[in-house]
Amino acid sequence: MQKVNISDLNHFVEQEVTIAGWLYNKRSSGKIKFLVVRDGTGYAQCVYFKGNVSDEIFDKADRIGQESSLIVKGIVKAQPKAPGGYELDAKDLIIIHETHDYPITPKEHGIEFLLDNRHLWLRSKRQVAIMKIRHRVVKAIRDFFDGRGFTLLDTPILTPNAVEGTSTLFETPYFDLGSAYLTQSGQLYAEAGALALGKVYTFGPTFRAEKSKTRRHLTEFWMIEPEVAFADLNDDMDLAEEFLEYIVQTVLKEKEEELNILERDTSKLKNVKKPFPRVHYDEAVEILRRNGVDFQWGNDLGGGDETIISEQFDRPVMVHHYPAEVKAFYMKRDPENPKYALAVDVLAPEGYGEIIGGSQREDNLEILIERIKEHNLPQSAFEWYLDLRRFGSVPHAGFGLGLERTVSWICGLEHLREAIPFPRMIYRNTP
Repeated sequence: MQKVNISDLNHFVEQEVTIAGWLYNKRSSGKIKFLVVRDGTGYAQCVYFKGNVSDEIFDKADRIGQESSLIVKGIVKAQPKAPGGYELDAKDLIIIHETHDYPITPKEHGIEFLLDNRHLWLRSKRQVAIMKIRHRVVKAIRDFFDGRGFTLLDTPILTPNAVEGTSTLFETPYFDLGSAYLTQSGQLYAEAGALALGKVYTFGPTFRAEKSKTRRHLTEFWMIEPEVAFADLNDDMDLAEEFLEYIVQTVLKEKEEELNILERDTSKLKNVKKPFPRVHYDEAVEILRRNGVDFQWGNDLGGGDETIISEQFDRPVMVHHYPAEVKAFYMKRDPENPKYALAVDVLAPEGYGEIIGGSQREDNLEILIERIKEHNLPQSAFEWYLDLRRFGSVPHAGFGLGLERTVSWICGLEHLREAIPFPRMIYRNTP
């Protein structure tokens, strides 16, 4: 007798099989017991008829509790009303571990309780669907870059200096060398990789000691950062829109079942196709003012500002040419008007805010040294980075995409904490 995955039951109709998993829920109807079993690949209804099985097996089916681990043997039947469209006419039940009083029940639970029990909450149908979509987003990201001549570059998690400013660093002692910091970004190292390999991308965890409690922030999250030699801001925006379209359309095509479980309105995701609107910062300021926001030119966009701007469009919008003063030291200024940085943020629709931030990088050695001084950064820590401008400097550009923000948007989640298996926030580092 074959042990099969629940997701493959359609290949075994009218055959006897074995499945192994956990009891998701159960119900009774007179002399019939319905056990819904999950195995990570899907959900199967297992039907026990009194008289078709021994009293011992029927009693087992009656007494076991939610999340008991078990093995079921039975004949696969097509049943359109059952989860997944198939069920088992069960003949046997082997209990591996009998469980009772499982903490997470079908009733409503507070978010703090669920986060305290995140290790168990992950088993719920909704969380499983989110994790499967996250997995498919990750695969789409890798497929996109791997299929376009990019090389994956693994960058350090422990770094000697800041990328995005020193106020949001996690610091740790580092032997006799003083302090090291958990990385905020792999970008600077990706630039070195681009000048060696032409086109690279990094994919790894990043950390921000930012005291923010908004639904858009985590202290530990995953970033994807492509970097391309001989590229400018327009090339960067072209790559970003092609990238986002590929991710979203792939998930729509391959994860329809999971999106349905989440009750996601996919009509808005279907609009995520290039070209995306490209809005100059000055135009973004006018949009805000027309919508009643007393926005001062020169400020960076806040979360509420991003939402108002994105509401004007039916797909992601690119805001470019930000004031140089609010952007990072490595962003190149517009040669035609140095008050602007050659930077772009991609804002997701439906209030999900910035999911991509990118720029053309400053490739001039003298100007980059000036920027480092203006930002009060220690030049000695960046000498290796300055070497990239001393030896074979070329125009280059890249961006960073936050994985959790992207997953949160695609899934239609209220908070990023559900987009990562074990969220880390300023008030939580367990379980």
